[in-house]
Amino acid sequence: MSHRILVADDEPDILEFVKYNLQREGYEVFTAPDGAAALAAARAHRPHLILLDRLMPVMDGLQTCRAIREDPVLSDTMVVFLSALGEEEQQIEGFGAGADDYLTKPIKMKLLMSRVQAILKRIDGSSDRGLELDAERHAVRCGGRELLLPCKEFALLALLRSEPGRLFTREEIYRRVWGSKVVVGDRTIDVHIRKLRQKIGEQRITTLKGVGYRYEE
Repeated sequence: MSHRILVADDEPDILEFVKYNLQREGYEVFTAPDGAAALAAARAHRPHLILLDRLMPVMDGLQTCRAIREDPVLSDTMVVFLSALGEEEQQIEGFGAGADDYLTKPIKMKLLMSRVQAILKRIDGSSDRGLELDAERHAVRCGGRELLLPCKEFALLALLRSEPGRLFTREEIYRRVWGSKVVVGDRTIDVHIRKLRQKIGEQRITTLKGVGYRYEE
């Protein structure tokens, strides 16, 4: 799986250098020059990992991290500060805002790539755990975290998971989740599948192009 990484920093040289090295490792990389742009990019691209500077205009790193943690759509996103502010008290502030890790500048690029790889392995490891559905609350427990899903996303996941390994055609999914009397766009299923994959793991739902989807245990 190609992981998505967002790098937020107000120094263009650092952005480009980190982006270049991450792309060399095969990651899909997005950048943002300030906290507000980082929050918007996170909501648009749903990255697996955000490398976040502390000192940025518009919204600083702490404000941005708190906003990310308050957004349920980004509940599974890992946030790591990459900052020149490296005092113990400053790191404690970062963890208090909801960061998963804290790295200090300057940092050798080889070490940064190693830390990124280790953090992403933690994400992959959590996605391999069991997935539990709570029909009454439209909640899913995945990788030790509880996610509250919108009605149609939950219904779609519940349908696919009802028979693991079975291929559900697009027509059957439309009929059983949206109903035969509801007119929806051609991309509706694709959008819902993409959102589910971002929340429960890319590998749980597989696609047979042009035919349908199946849930894999």
